[in-house]
Amino acid sequence: MSPTEPLVPSRGLNVIHLFCHPERDVDAGAVRKAVDDAVASGLQVVTAAIMGAKADTCFMVLGDDLWDLRKFQSKIQSAGFTVAESYVSVTEVSEYAAGMPEKMINDRLYPTLPPEGKRAFCFYPMSKRRGETNNWYALAYEERERLMREHGAHGREFKGRILQVITGSTGLDDWEWGVTLFGVHIDDLKECVYTMRYDEASTLYAEFGAFYTGLVGTVDEVLDATLA
Repeated sequence: MSPTEPLVPSRGLNVIHLFCHPERDVDAGAVRKAVDDAVASGLQVVTAAIMGAKADTCFMVLGDDLWDLRKFQSKIQSAGFTVAESYVSVTEVSEYAAGMPEKMINDRLYPTLPPEGKRAFCFYPMSKRRGETNNWYALAYEERERLMREHGAHGREFKGRILQVITGSTGLDDWEWGVTLFGVHIDDLKECVYTMRYDEASTLYAEFGAFYTGLVGTVDEVLDATLA
């Protein structure tokens, strides 16, 4: 079989979140091999044990070639996981980030995950509201930029406690962005989201999807929690 031509973003990384439930006969060895093979090929794989009934396990995968992410999904499914929910996106830099230092831009486009010391995990999708009264996209650019700078200033108050990874999904999935939070403590996640919801950019213009919360761990730690 001839090799498939890679499908890569013009800049940044492809990202997929796979929220899974185990079937009765999950092949733990095949899961470990899928993760090891993915990492050896240059992908980043974050594994998390998810709390509650929406999912048991999350595999967050980042990489250059979209084909590689799709092959990883197939391997996980073949190993006995059922994908209950998923999210497809790409790393990006906000249109309001003009003048940002190059290192900060690269950190957003090419993050290194998971961050050390931040094992509390949360993911949720969001979009900007397009209502008749509050329509984000009817605002002038200057007003949107002002609101987002205020939003970002509040987010920076959590530096050291929270790492936020925002990925773009307009045209790729049902929402416009995916937000992945890594925290030192589980209540850091709660405080961060609670605080930032009071920004005008969120209060008037944000819509949120379902939240998935859990614990980042090694493959063995997550499998032990999931398959216990």
